[in-house]
Amino acid sequence: MRRAATPVLLLVIPVLLFLAFFHAATLDIGNPGWLIRASDNGENALGAHAYWHDPAAGASLTTHLLNAPDGVPVLYTDSNPLLTLMAKPFARLLPDDAQLVGPFTLLNLILQALFAWLLLRRHAPGAVALWVGVVLLAFPPTLANRFVHVNLMAHWTILAALCLFLDPVRRERMGWWVPLIAITALIHSYLLVMVGAIWASAMLVRLVDGSPRLRAVTIGQGVAMLALVAALAWWLGVGDQVAVRNFGAFSMPLDALWNPGIQSFSNLLPAQEPRPARYFEGFQYLGVGGLVLIGVAVLIAWGCPARTGERATRQRLRRLVPALLVLGILAVLHMRLPVVLQIALDPVRASGRLFWPIGYVMIFVAILSVYRLSAERAALALVGVLALQFADLSGMASAIRAQSAEADRHRLYVRTRDPRWDQAIAASRSIAFIPGDVTKDLGLFQEVAWRAVKVGRQVSNVYAARGSRATIRRLEAEHAAFDRGAYIPGRMYVLGPDVPTPTGTAILTLDGIRIVLPSARSASSSADRKIPVAPGRPTPL
Repeated sequence: MRRAATPVLLLVIPVLLFLAFFHAATLDIGNPGWLIRASDNGENALGAHAYWHDPAAGASLTTHLLNAPDGVPVLYTDSNPLLTLMAKPFARLLPDDAQLVGPFTLLNLILQALFAWLLLRRHAPGAVALWVGVVLLAFPPTLANRFVHVNLMAHWTILAALCLFLDPVRRERMGWWVPLIAITALIHSYLLVMVGAIWASAMLVRLVDGSPRLRAVTIGQGVAMLALVAALAWWLGVGDQVAVRNFGAFSMPLDALWNPGIQSFSNLLPAQEPRPARYFEGFQYLGVGGLVLIGVAVLIAWGCPARTGERATRQRLRRLVPALLVLGILAVLHMRLPVVLQIALDPVRASGRLFWPIGYVMIFVAILSVYRLSAERAALALVGVLALQFADLSGMASAIRAQSAEADRHRLYVRTRDPRWDQAIAASRSIAFIPGDVTKDLGLFQEVAWRAVKVGRQVSNVYAARGSRATIRRLEAEHAAFDRGAYIPGRMYVLGPDVPTPTGTAILTLDGIRIVLPSARSASSSADRKIPVAPGRPTPL
C-alpha cells in the first residue's frame, strides 16, 4: 500500500500546491494572454512563439522573427531552450497561440517533490514525517518567488545534483552528471552555475581522495565536461552580448533569511524593502516555519545522537562546503569591483540567486536532525512547523495567485483590441518600434510582436536578457534614419508617446497608439489601402 501511495502523493501534493499559487487556466496551452502583460514570462512565451512560427529556425536555437535581421537566441528571450526545442517538431500540432509556461510550472513542482522524496526517503522514521519533510524541503518560499520567471523555478536541478553528490556510487559516474549538466544548461545559466558547483565538488573529492590514475581520469572528465558546456553555450548563442557591469546590484541582503522583503509575503514577520530590486533577486526568506525548523533542529542535534545514515550524509555534505562557501560569498557580495571583475561576473550579475543551494542544504540538514526523534515525535514536530509555514505564507500564495488571475479571462489582447492591427501588420513586411527600447511599454510590444510573429512578419526589436553590440548599433542607426525620414520600405513603425508625429506619412492611431504605415508602393501587399488613413494626421478611434 505504501509503495502504491508514493506515486499518487508525488503527483497530488504538487498539484495542490500549484492550485494554491496559480489559477488552473494557466495550464491551458492555448491561453497565453495572461502572460503577454509586460512580464518576463511574457517574453518567455513570445520567444517560444517566434521560434515555433519561424520556418528558418532549426537546430540553431535562434529566431529571426524577433530582433530582425540579427535574430535573437531563444536563451536571451527568457524562453526555455530545452522545452522550446522539444516542442518544435510538434509546432504544427500546437495552437497558433500556444504557451507552455503554465504546464512547465506544474512540471517543476512535480520534479521538486520527486527529488525531495529521493533525498529524504531513507532517513525518515515514519510516513508522516517523510511526506511533511518533502513538502518543507521541496517548496520553500524562494521557489514560489520565482513565479515571474518560470525557468528559474527549476530548482529540482539543484535537488537532483544533491541526490547525485550524496550517492557514493552515482556521483563517481559521468553518465549521471552529463545529462543533468546538459539539461540544466538548456534551462537556465544560473542553475547551471549552481549545479556545476555541486558537480565540481564531486570532482574535487575524487582529486583529493583518489589514486594517481583516478586523478588523471578525473581531470580528463572535467575537461570533457567543460568542453560540453562550451559547446552548449555556443549552440545557445552566447557570444558578443554586452556586459551590463552591475554585479552586486542584485545581491542577497544580510537579513534575507528572516526578512520577507514584501509585506504581503509574510503574515507573521515584518518586511523591509529599502531596495526593491535587490530584495527581489536576493529573496531568501525561509518563512516562519523554516526559521522555527532550524531552531528546533539545533536543539535536537544538541541532545540526540545522529543515526548511522545521517552521519554518513553529513560527512558527505562537509565535502560540499567549499562550493557553498564560494556561492555564498558571491551571493552577498555588494561592493564596487574593478571593471575586469564586473565583466567576468556579469553572467551571474543577479548574484543573490546563488544562495539557493545553501538554503536547500540548510533545510535538508534541519529535517535530518528532526528525523532523529521517534516517528510520532518527528511527525508532530514537522506538522507543527508546516502549520506555521502555511499560516505565514498564505498571504504570499494569495499575492502570487492574483498575478495569474488574468488567465481565467481567456483574453489574448487587452492593449491592441482594434481589429485593424491585424490588417496593418499583414500589409507590412516588418515592424519596428521607435524608440528601440521596448521596455518602456513592454505590454504593447508583446501584443504587437505576438500578432506579427503569428503571420510571419519580422519585428526589428526585442526585449532580451542581454543585447549584442551589433543590435545596439543597428537600432541606433535605424532610429537616426527614421528621424531623417528615411523609412525602410514596407516597414510599419510603432511610435512611442515622446516621438514627434512625422509629416507627409500615412499615420494611423489604433488604441491610442500612433503607427506609421508603409506606403502602398513598398508594402508587401495592398491591404493597407483598405485601412482608413489620413496622411500626416493621426486617425483617432
